[in-house]
Amino acid sequence: MMKPSDNPADPFKKALADVTRTLADAPELTVTFSVDPPGNVGETMRLPQVSRRMSRDEVLLARGTADAFALRRRHHDDATYARYTPQGPMARDLYEAMEHARCEALGARDMPGTLSNIDAKIAHEAERKGYGQVRDQSEAPLSVAAGYLVRELGTRHPLPAAAAHMTNLWRPFIEEQAGGTLEGIADALADQAAFARLARRVIADLGYGEELGDDPDKQDDEADENAEQDEEAGDNQSRDQSDDESEASAERSQEDQQDATQTTVSMDDMADAEMSEEAELPEPEAPPEPPAPAPHSAADPNYKVFATEFDEEIKAEELADPVELERLRAYLDQQLEPLKGAVSRLANKLQRRLQAQQNRAWEFDLEEGTLDAGRLARVVANPTTPLSFKIEKDTEFRDTCVTLLLDNSGSMRGRPISIAAICADVLARTLERCQVKVEILGFTTRAWKGGQSRERWLNGGRPQQPGRLNDLRHIIYKAADAPWRRVRNNLGLMMKEGLLKENIDGEALEWAHRRLVGRHEARKILMVISDGAPVDDSTLSVNAANYLEKHLRDVIFMVEKRKSVELIAIGIGHDVTRYYQRAVTITDVEQLAGAMTEQLASLFDSDPRARARLLGIKKVS
Repeated sequence: MMKPSDNPADPFKKALADVTRTLADAPELTVTFSVDPPGNVGETMRLPQVSRRMSRDEVLLARGTADAFALRRRHHDDATYARYTPQGPMARDLYEAMEHARCEALGARDMPGTLSNIDAKIAHEAERKGYGQVRDQSEAPLSVAAGYLVRELGTRHPLPAAAAHMTNLWRPFIEEQAGGTLEGIADALADQAAFARLARRVIADLGYGEELGDDPDKQDDEADENAEQDEEAGDNQSRDQSDDESEASAERSQEDQQDATQTTVSMDDMADAEMSEEAELPEPEAPPEPPAPAPHSAADPNYKVFATEFDEEIKAEELADPVELERLRAYLDQQLEPLKGAVSRLANKLQRRLQAQQNRAWEFDLEEGTLDAGRLARVVANPTTPLSFKIEKDTEFRDTCVTLLLDNSGSMRGRPISIAAICADVLARTLERCQVKVEILGFTTRAWKGGQSRERWLNGGRPQQPGRLNDLRHIIYKAADAPWRRVRNNLGLMMKEGLLKENIDGEALEWAHRRLVGRHEARKILMVISDGAPVDDSTLSVNAANYLEKHLRDVIFMVEKRKSVELIAIGIGHDVTRYYQRAVTITDVEQLAGAMTEQLASLFDSDPRARARLLGIKKVS
């Protein structure tokens, strides 16, 4: 007899899976729940994980994601979609976003219950990607805004707040360029081919007509016309023309001459008329050019990303429930018990050095305080002499924020990631005691081998040189303003099986730099800990071999040139000095704690010679 599950979320998961199969009209569909990115490939659908707590947000997100995938499966035909798919990347993103919105809007019209579920999903995604905070069109993808607008017009229902805010940045441009075409959206929802033709007209109205490629309907018409001409030619050849051939030729020659004369006269008349009209009418104004899409990287405008919709910036607590984080944190503490003593000693050393610099100034010639030994003779000669005392003055550091950016790639699995986590833990507590703000970030990808970005690339005909071709996952373990005691368990997430995947260092460094530059502190320090060069098999298999490495170099050059952030790097078994100006390389992960504390201490140390001391670790710059 099977033991009943003690997980209160299991009945909900089973019910949602059954409803999803019915809605998708796919009885054989396999529905799973996972922390990995949601997806729908073949006969398998992967939905967001629902924890034992079954919070309202978790339930709504799972239901909304399930409804969106099911409606896409029910109302979408791959052959029709492929037939009208544009060739250019921007046109293809617009086409995909509008088709996704069509399926959701059609489902909401037929089954109103799906509307609120998908609203919850859109609201979650818009908040996670920060659409509610964008202030400029360059920060808001046009394709996403167009998809949201199509859904709004198709359902006649307002968008969630963050999505509406982002869409409103593009709404005037879209309505001005394609407003007339979009009026037919609601009538075309049920016919995918008609909607695809309308979507292509919208794309052309928005200024991306050159990316559409050949019109599939026009190609079909030309093929039919050619077939008819071939058939007529065959019929004509079967006729007997031997008797009338010469007479017909003479008649045709005479008629051709007359037609040619008439055509010449009429063409001349038309040319004269057109010239006179052109002389009278002013030249029409050229249509406004669409704004150029914002570059994906401030360091290299030529750096390309195939798709950004599947990227995520996420808090650590959203990738595991509190019970699991507590368990993983306990496991981390257990793994590193032998090392904690050494790391704590180094942290205490760092704290003493920082505090020593905070109390190194004196105020002299005071009426009270500590007796100034330099004035002792004067006091002995005349005990009533005033201003013979001194007092130690606290010299606070300038407001400082330190960001630790940790490589969360698969090659860090095991002892390296464990030591990186515990070092970040101890350093954060140490610096917090010295009133230094600390932010801890991690970077990896959502999937191996490309994820949903690669799936779209494959379905889109595998265009050449697509750029970065994987789904980013940027993790916030501790925000700078978050007290350490509240987020202590978050670092345990690094012990979670399946979290560590591939590493795209350039975009992660640019992301961390952008967050740090936005801080109000006067001094900003960014420390990167990595064990290798950027590696993503999906991207490197279809671009130049140095594509990601070049972008990392460009980002480092930008950060070091701007000098608003002090950049440090520590390479674990990997020579990072060929990338960074200020860097060290350690050959043994056990040296990481010493390298981190000494590097930070050297930045705060007033003695320039202290910057060269690195506990016997190889100094490279």
